[in-house]
Amino acid sequence: MINRRALLGAGGSALLLTQGPAALATTSDWRPLGEDVRSEMRWAWRNYREHAWGKDQIKPISGGFESFPLKDHHLGLTIIEALDTLWIMGLDDEFRDGVDWVKANIDFDVDGEVSVFETAIRLVGGLLSAFHACGDPVLLAKTRDLAERLLPSFNASPLGIPHRFINLRTGALRGTETNPAETGTFIPEFGFLSRATGDDRYRAAAKRAQVSMFERRSKIGLLADAIDCMTGEWKSRRATIGPPSDSYYEYLWDGWDLLGDRDCLAMYRACTAAILKYQPQQTGGHLWFVDVDFETGERINWEQDELASFYGGLLAQGGAHASGAAYTRSWAGVQSRFGILPEEFDAATMKPTSVTNSLRPELADACLNLWLLDGRDEWRAIARNHYLAMKRWNKARYGYADLADVTTKAQADHCPGYWWSEQMKYYYLMFANAPRVDYRRLYLSTEGNVLRGLRRR
Repeated sequence: MINRRALLGAGGSALLLTQGPAALATTSDWRPLGEDVRSEMRWAWRNYREHAWGKDQIKPISGGFESFPLKDHHLGLTIIEALDTLWIMGLDDEFRDGVDWVKANIDFDVDGEVSVFETAIRLVGGLLSAFHACGDPVLLAKTRDLAERLLPSFNASPLGIPHRFINLRTGALRGTETNPAETGTFIPEFGFLSRATGDDRYRAAAKRAQVSMFERRSKIGLLADAIDCMTGEWKSRRATIGPPSDSYYEYLWDGWDLLGDRDCLAMYRACTAAILKYQPQQTGGHLWFVDVDFETGERINWEQDELASFYGGLLAQGGAHASGAAYTRSWAGVQSRFGILPEEFDAATMKPTSVTNSLRPELADACLNLWLLDGRDEWRAIARNHYLAMKRWNKARYGYADLADVTTKAQADHCPGYWWSEQMKYYYLMFANAPRVDYRRLYLSTEGNVLRGLRRR
């Protein structure tokens, strides 16, 4: 997620990278921890292979399985999410098994409704990263078929803003009330697909949706978090960097990083300038970004969502390194307090308001991006604590499980597909000095899919 040519901040200054992180001095040898991450990935994959092969998600306590994103049909989500992680780790037999399964079994002609957003970042992105790793044209063909099935959701709106849900076979649409994340989190995947196929319709649809959302920001430059995709009417007044707005801002930067789109860079700068003006708040010596009224900038609450912890890395990528580092340290303090981050907590009282934990990768994501920028072992230490806490409390009989309660560490029988694509990859990249990765060119999507920077053998 880092533009290795230059990092352009909101004020236009450039920070040139002269060293890759692997060349920077470190205080310890992190590679044994990288090997431990690889070993845990292989162990979890073997359990999935034995108990839930071809199914979307394994249930790590019982050894059962569940479907996602379709209600009653499996698309091999875990396999698709895991493929580029397996390849980066050199688990070649496992990678080959997964690719063979996808080529023999995946068919998207299903009479079922999916989330356009989730399908794009998980399945389109996962297939594209596997294609980037091995170059198999069958993977690209299947990705294109899936993207074609998603495009009607964009085309049905006079604004180019997609409906939230679409039937993969019939194209039936549902969900006109949407949000920034589900509007603007498409351009890296669709842009990569356009480059690979020579068909610009995918990139153009993603770009139009981003711009339509941006053009509806308030007079003070903020976006609310609910909008009607057909009329452009706001259905909310809340501006947040967390869900359901988070990855909209991420993909403005990424449109510049991966595709070199200067419009995306300009939109990122404008949105970030407004966020940095109205949303930072200090309490207890810690920096937080609070929810505010998108037209007045007035604080609404102190609520914090774990998903927002990615934002420190994004700020640093865009040039606001000090703010990004401070925000990430705030989240590291919450991790130290609870051992594992709660889904939601109140920054003013430092008490959780939702005690679950869904194996979230966002803090590790922020640490990876900060480490790629400055090479500081501080970020690897925070990520190490994140990983070791996961090993201690989330490991179950057949894999890694959510926590039902971070205060008691009670587990829940669920392992999300993104676990295979995101934090295991982030840990490995930080600890292992992965030989198959060009760290200077590395690009990771919001789902952790590598769309630039792999070294093919």
